[in-house]
Amino acid sequence: MQTMRRVSRWLPIIGGAIAGGVIALIIASSSTSTKTVTTTVVQQGSSTTSAEPTSFKSGTGLSINQIYKAASPGVVDILVTAQGQNQGFGFFGGQGGTTKGEGAGVVYDTKGNILTDEHVVAGATSVQVNFQDGKSVPAKVVGTDPSTDVAVIHVDVDSSELHPIPLADSSQAQVGDPVVAIGSPFSLPETTTTGIVSQTGRSIQAPNGYEIPGAIQTDAAINPGNSGGPLLDANAHVLGLNDQIETNNQTAQGEGSSSGVGFAVPSNTVKGVADQLIAGHKVEHSFVGVSLPNGGQSPAKIVAVKSNSPASRANLQVGDTVTAINGTPIATSDGFIATIDKYKPGQRVTLSVQQSGQTKQVQVTLGDRPVQTPTGG
Repeated sequence: MQTMRRVSRWLPIIGGAIAGGVIALIIASSSTSTKTVTTTVVQQGSSTTSAEPTSFKSGTGLSINQIYKAASPGVVDILVTAQGQNQGFGFFGGQGGTTKGEGAGVVYDTKGNILTDEHVVAGATSVQVNFQDGKSVPAKVVGTDPSTDVAVIHVDVDSSELHPIPLADSSQAQVGDPVVAIGSPFSLPETTTTGIVSQTGRSIQAPNGYEIPGAIQTDAAINPGNSGGPLLDANAHVLGLNDQIETNNQTAQGEGSSSGVGFAVPSNTVKGVADQLIAGHKVEHSFVGVSLPNGGQSPAKIVAVKSNSPASRANLQVGDTVTAINGTPIATSDGFIATIDKYKPGQRVTLSVQQSGQTKQVQVTLGDRPVQTPTGG
């Protein structure tokens, strides 16, 4: 991402706390785990044993049971072993300094490619995939993108074992749309929960400290172990990959209870990244080099400029407010992030900037995003 927002509205994935909430990556332990290093949550939301939402019964989509039957063969359970402390939460002490964790994944094609979250497989020394029919096979990591928390792993199995789940157009998601989550919370594969799209266009923090725009907020119950599993629409298509939850308290041990707020990386982002990783390409992200206010709905007013960055070379200054990018109106920090993310490094964009009481047009040649969020102003 182009920003250097060091203090987010949500808890940074690699630690820290904020007033009023905590975000945790949602990988669960394996049954042999002994000590948790992640936030343990109890998320509010509908389960498959509760009454179906009216929207599931209206005839405009499939029932919950139909969605489960259509999609569950394409949802896999992922067991990961890593050496030392994995940067993604949800890994637990093992033998000889190893850590173990569990997440979920989505079969992408009949070639053996499976989608999951980057933090599920970060630092993995071994990855095991368990299919719904009980088949268990090793997997290798094809590629990862920490900036979007997306990864692709690959298994060598017969195509008959693979049941790809179609991806939805996440840009069409609307508040109130019914959704279903399937994953492995607390080492319980194929767990199915329901809810709605609570909001769209959220920004959440990626494992490397940047921000992921366009995230889908949901009240469907997602817990440690749902990471990388699908958030499905009423047509049993993947609307996003479940990624983070917000908790309303945190103990000294990092445990907390959920406030019923979860987030999924949108499927349009997932597809774009996955296709590049499968093709063997590096996923590129543009970089401006500015810090914006913590409130994502605040105006895009620059609060810090990184030295020797595209922003500093364009003479952007602290206090400047960006109101448009190449003519596209920018009303908020989130809008700035989402719009810049559509461009590639090396492209030149024109920012409309309110500077010292005047509106100026500033041309910025976008840079290539550093691996980690830069520190310092």
